[in-house]
Parts: sequence; structure tokens; C-alpha cells
Amino acid sequence: MADCEIAVVGAGAAGLSLAHRLCAPEPGWGPVPSVTLVDAPPGPARPPERTWCYWEAAGGEFDEALSAVWDTLRVRAPDGTPVVGSPAPLRYKMLRSTSFETLVAARLDAEPQVRRLTAHVDEVRDAGDGAEVRGTTPEGRPVTLRARWVFDSRPLRELPPARTRLLQHFRGWHLTTEQPVFDARVADLMDFRTPQPARGLSFAYVLPLTSRQALVEYTEFSAAPLGEREYERALHDYARRHLGVGRFTVTRAEQGVIPMTDARFPRRAGRSVFRIGTAGGATRPSTGYTFAAVQRQSRAVAAACRQGRDPRPPPAHSARSLAMDAVLLRALDTGRVAGAPFFTGLFRHVPMARLLRFLDGGTRWTEDIGIGLRTPVRPMLRTALELPWLPRRAHPEAGRGNAGRSGPEGPNGETPR
Repeated sequence: MADCEIAVVGAGAAGLSLAHRLCAPEPGWGPVPSVTLVDAPPGPARPPERTWCYWEAAGGEFDEALSAVWDTLRVRAPDGTPVVGSPAPLRYKMLRSTSFETLVAARLDAEPQVRRLTAHVDEVRDAGDGAEVRGTTPEGRPVTLRARWVFDSRPLRELPPARTRLLQHFRGWHLTTEQPVFDARVADLMDFRTPQPARGLSFAYVLPLTSRQALVEYTEFSAAPLGEREYERALHDYARRHLGVGRFTVTRAEQGVIPMTDARFPRRAGRSVFRIGTAGGATRPSTGYTFAAVQRQSRAVAAACRQGRDPRPPPAHSARSLAMDAVLLRALDTGRVAGAPFFTGLFRHVPMARLLRFLDGGTRWTEDIGIGLRTPVRPMLRTALELPWLPRRAHPEAGRGNAGRSGPEGPNGETPR
């Protein structure tokens, strides 16, 4: 007999979101199943503190835990020319992982059908008519958990084969300045006044909390991460030269790597074992945003579990969205398209709310065509015709990214940033 009906491995964004939705009071979903959430002990296996960003209308279910909200967004071209717009009725939201964990933990603690287990997970496998999670407690005691269904959110050891693989890698400072510097009403999604790599792109990402406090990140889309000194140098240069920051204090830093790839992520790892979150393909390949897709995916899985249906996670992004992302990634990787003009042009010519819906996969195909015509058509078309003939290759060294944002849930994820 199973120890529980459902085991969720990993208590990051994907694991916590699924556990939360499995016990949410939803009419017509049936009774709450018995759920065990398995979290790693403090240490390298546990996700570090990070920032997730996403866009949605006001009144979201996690609004009480938000650190900040912006109704005005800005992108800066390499020459500093700003593109400013409102995403209304959407809002850009910032959620700290600690605040999210506190909110969800309180909800889980109030549900008698949910229990939490702290253990290093060594193996997840099918067993009989269910699955087993094998691991070790912090005290060194072996533990085996049996469940009808297991949802595994741990990072993959190796990425699936892909035609294109870039990395979105970044380092961010939570800084406080002595003098007022920031406009807390405006978030900078992409500031391209940073040195651009030969292939890919770089930008700064600025989320002001007050006139003297902000999260400032340096981000690159390129083949390999930088060393910490290089990130620090880039952040210092940007803060001094472009933000006009004088004396400041860095209260906390965060750093991460998000795979940007056209790999196909299998969502089923066994008869009764599924992958969720980034491991299940929730990260949007062209942006790195993850958090919103995790919410869609976890809601669909929870509904299936409680309605007695096959709970295989649905695709986090449509086939059309993934096909367009594959073209963009290849065009950036080959250097056929320069990233800074590409994204600046999109934000300049496409209404902000429509573009954000596009980045979230929420536009109609007719809207997608209109947006596509705002891109460099010839190199994008050449890339689209080339892709079907390219082989998919393994990139084992890129398997264990730290998705620190959900977002660019990432730029930014969701995601994350």
C-alpha cells in the first residue's frame, strides 16, 4: 500500500506550487489527496533564495506576498533611447522566493492531508502500480516513500539533445544608494547600454523598490557563463556609468544560469513518475521566464489528479511558441540577428500588453504573424528553413542550471525569473 497518493520531490517554485494546488479549495475537483512534499535539507541541493517576476492582472493569488509591482516598463536601446509603455491591464510583479515559501507553507500547514519530509533524494523509480522515492534523512537514516504518482522537480543532470543551446546567465545586486537614484514607478526590463557579445546579447535589468533601493542585474544570453569577477566588473561599470550611482551598499547578491534551448523535455519519466518545472519544460526558451508557466502546469496537474484523470503534465508552452523560439535562438546563436536591435524593435513597434501576451504564449496566430513582420524577416526565414535539417546534439555540461529568475519567472523567471 502506498504511503501517500502523491509525492512531490523538491520544494522550489514548481514543487510548492503543485502541493499548494493539490489541496486548494476548487469546486468540482474532488477530495484532496494525501500528499507528501519532499524537500532537500539546507545545503547545495536546496534552491537558493531568488527573485521571480511575471506579469498578470491585479488581484493574483500571490499578491499579498509581492515585494513590488510596476505599471510602467522601459527598454533602452544601445544608444540609450528609451521605449516606455504600460502593459495594462497586466502588471509586472516581483516575488521573493522566501515570501512565496512562507505564504504557501502556511497554507500547506493548515491542510491535514499534506505532510512534509526532509531528505536527500537518491532515486525515483516505478514500483508496482506506483512509484518509490528513495533517499536519506539529514541524520543519515535511509527512507523509502511509496506513492501512486510522483512529480519530480529536481534539475536534470543532462539536458536533452538540442539544435541550439544558449545560456541565460546573470548576477544581480540588491543595492542601497546614499542618494535618490531610481524611479520606483518604472521597471527596466532590458537596458542594452552594456557591451554586446559577438553572438547573443547582454543587458541590464533594473527593478527599483524605492528611490534608493533596487535589484540591478547584469544578464547575458551566450554560450558560457562568466566568472564572478566579470559579473562584478560589469555591474560596477553599469551602476556608475549609466545609473549615476555614487556610494552604495550591496545588501545581497544572487546569481544563476538558465538553459535556453530548443531541446524537447520529456514530462514522463516512468509509468507513475513525471517531471515538472524547468525539468518538465516550463522555462520559456527565448526569455527564461518560468513562474507563470509553472502555475499553469501545476493547476492542470492538480485538476487531473483530483478528477481521477491521467496526471501527465501538459506542455507548458504551445508547439507554435516553441517553434518560434527555436528560430530566434538559432538566429541569435549564428549571429544572423543582433539581439539588442531585435528586442528593442519589438518593444518599440508592438504594444506592450500584446508583446507580453506573446511572450507568455497568449496571442492568436494572426497576432503572431503581425509580430513576426516586425522582426528581421530574411534572416529569420532563412533560419526557419534551415532548422529541420539540423541534428540535435547533447550538451551534458549545461544540465544543472540555477534558474534564479522566472523570468528575462529571467529576462526574467518568471522565472525564472
